[in-house]
Amino acid sequence: MACSARKKPVAPATPAPATAPVAAAPVAPAPTVSFPSAPPVVYPVMLGIDVLEETGFRAVAGKKIGLLTHQAGVNRRGESTINVLRRAPQTKLVALFAPEHSLSGQVKASVNFGDEIHTPTGLPVYSLHGKNRKPTPAQLKGLDAVVIDLQDIGVRSYTFTVAMRYTMDACFAAGVEVIVLDRPNPLGGLKVDGPSLDKELMSGVGAFRVPYVHGLTIGELARIAAMMPGVLDVPESVRVKGRLTIVPMRGWRRSMRWPETGLTFVPTSPMVRDFSAVIGYAMTGLGCEYSGFKHGVGKEHPFRGLSFKGKKPEQLAADLTALKINGVGFRKINGTALDGKPASALYVEITNWDAWEPTQLSFELMRLACRYNPPNPFAALNAQETRSFNIHVGSMAWWNALKRDGAKVNLEGFRSEWARLNAVYQQNTRRYWLYQP
Repeated sequence: MACSARKKPVAPATPAPATAPVAAAPVAPAPTVSFPSAPPVVYPVMLGIDVLEETGFRAVAGKKIGLLTHQAGVNRRGESTINVLRRAPQTKLVALFAPEHSLSGQVKASVNFGDEIHTPTGLPVYSLHGKNRKPTPAQLKGLDAVVIDLQDIGVRSYTFTVAMRYTMDACFAAGVEVIVLDRPNPLGGLKVDGPSLDKELMSGVGAFRVPYVHGLTIGELARIAAMMPGVLDVPESVRVKGRLTIVPMRGWRRSMRWPETGLTFVPTSPMVRDFSAVIGYAMTGLGCEYSGFKHGVGKEHPFRGLSFKGKKPEQLAADLTALKINGVGFRKINGTALDGKPASALYVEITNWDAWEPTQLSFELMRLACRYNPPNPFAALNAQETRSFNIHVGSMAWWNALKRDGAKVNLEGFRSEWARLNAVYQQNTRRYWLYQP
């Protein structure tokens, strides 16, 4: 059975800001969460789409629906959610919506694409990463609901949660129900790390004011958007009337990383092809942003193979090892560069998951870049590069300190403060949890 969020109307209010810290207390009642009785176990985890089908498609019965999904939107047996919903009785799937990387998942990061026709079904595919970032009123006209089935990776700057939140904005404004089919956070639901997003840095790579590694599922983020004033970019009078239904997973626990789910990882984007890349994205994605560090060897080891022009892997390993970064180790790897020439890099291994703080390496790479390329490569960024750096990292306080102090920036002080704030965040977000440890 799905868990449904239906709120009573309240008196019209002044439109709320587009966001609010997650520590704010909700004023709307929490959605009722009702889990189906457990069926015979086939796989350790049943995804939201599996639970929807197992419960007879009740959440979509009698409805004309759109679907926001991508190539990783599959059930536990690997069947596309598009095909699963097309066979749902008394349900009519009439439109598809595609996030960044397109429905196929093959379009490169940050590259816009247009609307198209889904050849296998003849359905229109509306791009949410082109001239529009959210469904238009015309695209939503006649729909009873938009179903969202997106595989997120648990990192704030990965844009699928942005696509979900923007779609919720549009649907709530149009009076269209949102149905989220929940999926695992590949990093689990207990690992939280890095700075939270400053309000002024909200953008297409950050629509929730959460830590960089946020520890929530996409369904739990949807609950925050629906329940907390100021997260959605709609007037408060619209938010409280909005309809959100979450179809939760069955069998998933917060302590589970992706390998424990028993599910096959379907690539979510061209560079995130497996769980190894998910770990790397959380760990080095920020550190390779304008620092001079590169990740990968040719097309292999994305986000895990580090290199810096003019530095041998052995020197890089010595410098990084001296920093005593929690939970990681380093080893040299060889491969072939994009130009066909031999290349080598430093592979980042996780040696202690519990001790690992995903973003620590990224911020150490920023400091190290200032040593390798003095006086300070970040101080030389132009306005567009500065904006890009900041909307990914999320903290103007960090930017100001890094630009001013370079290699001498007090990272330890920042990490201590982030850890303190993240402990408060974890306590305050427990009310939105759909799953226990």
